[in-house]
Amino acid sequence: MTRADFNDLVRQLNRNLYGYAFRILRNQEEAEDAVQEVFIKLWKLGDKLNDYNSIGALAITMIKNFCIDQLRKRKHQNQEEHERQDINNGDSASPFEIMESRESADILHNIINNLPDIYKNVIQLREIDGLSYEEIAGKTENNINTLRVTLSRARKMIRDEFNKYQYERRGIKEIDRKVL
Repeated sequence: MTRADFNDLVRQLNRNLYGYAFRILRNQEEAEDAVQEVFIKLWKLGDKLNDYNSIGALAITMIKNFCIDQLRKRKHQNQEEHERQDINNGDSASPFEIMESRESADILHNIINNLPDIYKNVIQLREIDGLSYEEIAGKTENNINTLRVTLSRARKMIRDEFNKYQYERRGIKEIDRKVL
């Protein structure tokens, strides 16, 4: 695809992509950034764009996925901010609850750090860095289905290890745990 062809494509799709992004994100700057990111990704595809029946459909799918990823990141950031406010607000949490929360966070970090590298990397990219499956696939050269399975297994390992810690902290024995 030549630069002139791509410029024509940008002129054709720009309004539709912006409108779609704005309806999802409800923010002008974020919608403009999303459109720009999608056009950059399209440009990087280069001659591979000719393999698609509808570049417009591809662009809409890309903008939708990008916007959903942005919403997830926003939600994750809002949760972190809310947690920080809870910790800083002395009225809402007792010193014991703050200590317990920090201890749990430390335990989770230790569990993640002790995972096998394949699981640790996927958890880091998805849950901590907030990357989409497509972005992770590009970085790790794995297909998306493999990533989903790996992520599911990693989450299960983390959950199981954290539950062991929680049971130990509460003084519940292995036999009692099986009954629960």
